[in-house]
Amino acid sequence: MASKKKRRLIVRTVILTVMTAAVIYTLYANFTKDSRSKVSAGAMAPDFILEDLNGNQHQLSSYKGKGVFLNFWGTWCKPCEREMPYMNNLYKEYKDQGVEILAVNVGEPEYLVNKFVQKHDLVFPILKDKNKDIMNMYGVFNLPATLLVDPEGKVIKVEEGELTEGKIREMMESIKP
Repeated sequence: MASKKKRRLIVRTVILTVMTAAVIYTLYANFTKDSRSKVSAGAMAPDFILEDLNGNQHQLSSYKGKGVFLNFWGTWCKPCEREMPYMNNLYKEYKDQGVEILAVNVGEPEYLVNKFVQKHDLVFPILKDKNKDIMNMYGVFNLPATLLVDPEGKVIKVEEGELTEGKIREMMESIKP
């Protein structure tokens, strides 16, 4: 009988310890998330290489000399879906003026992304961040998120949330070389 009580006490102690550790970690993560490597305006944009849906590699630093509209998005994100047609239309207008859109899909199966791209007839590069490494490197927590990178590679603006067509135009104008 004493053996059962001792085992129960040990199990309860282990469970309590694990739960306490989980609560401490959650509190730590929430209180420090803003200070963890979040890329902000004025910083140089961290370089990365991602593959697009056609298997071509895109390295951010290879766009030096162009303004880059770097957008993080997901197919499930309704605000992302609403802003995509605006981005597509303005890309057609600004791509010959030295502005590039790199739309980084975060962690979704290629099938879903392809279906979304076909549905919206998107013509700008769609990059795959399968493990959300780039999203985490940039400190992006909410989608959609857009960073404007000037022709020298410096982040000049970070915008979270849905963008209107007018706002996207204004942003593209600001990064034109």
